[in-house]
Amino acid sequence: MIQDISPSRLDNSFQPHTPQPDSMMMCFRDGRLLAAVSDGAPQFPRYRELAACSKAPVYLFSVDDECFFLSDAAEPDGYTYYTIRELRDQCAGKYLYAAFTAYHLYQWYADNRFCGVCRGEMQHDDKERALVCKDCGRKIYPRINPAVIVGVISEGRILITRYRRGYAHNALVAGFTEIGETLEECVAREVMEETGLRVRNIRYYKSQPWGMAQDLLMGFFCEADGSDAIQMDDHELKSACWCRPDEIELQPQQHSLTNEMMKLFRDTNGKLI
Repeated sequence: MIQDISPSRLDNSFQPHTPQPDSMMMCFRDGRLLAAVSDGAPQFPRYRELAACSKAPVYLFSVDDECFFLSDAAEPDGYTYYTIRELRDQCAGKYLYAAFTAYHLYQWYADNRFCGVCRGEMQHDDKERALVCKDCGRKIYPRINPAVIVGVISEGRILITRYRRGYAHNALVAGFTEIGETLEECVAREVMEETGLRVRNIRYYKSQPWGMAQDLLMGFFCEADGSDAIQMDDHELKSACWCRPDEIELQPQQHSLTNEMMKLFRDTNGKLI
């Protein structure tokens, strides 16, 4: 998955670092990230390559010994603005994970320039990763959206879906957790809403940060309870069907929790436990 960059490691702890000549600079414009793509990996401008910034760069995180900063500097030669989806479709490795995580923070900063209570200007806290209103003191932290990915199983088959809009490849049932809802309740509700199926034996598999949507994805497997007749919500999905392990068509990239769960079902011949 995208976060599997071992032996490299992302350190997201808050640090009072200042940019050095070789620091990686994450420059966004209208949601697109300045990068150069070489041999399937994104490259980002170094601090020494940038012209003067109108604002002080903001420290984001480090990967191994490389520090990454958010910057509004002008575009240097040799780089192009890419959407995160474009980078996802072309790249892999630790710098793609850095791009996803940087986008998550960039979007949070961009969405919270002003206080939602008094409309005062938000400023960076100097002790933790937070924004503080200079007028009323309200403090906010990076937004994370909890969502579930669900592998529904019945008689040696898994439920494969395709979204009505957006991502065009095979997927699993997915959805966001609602207020006052447990993750298990979210699994049951999303499966029912999208496919009309009841489920049982809900069990947790693994989680994944998904910075391009500010999500934390949590994967579950479960079993159809009773009838396995699909009643598809055609507003959300354009297809939903039961597939045996040898019928599964994986996604073209290895980045997603969804793809890993489909691959696990395929490679174990449906015998997950």
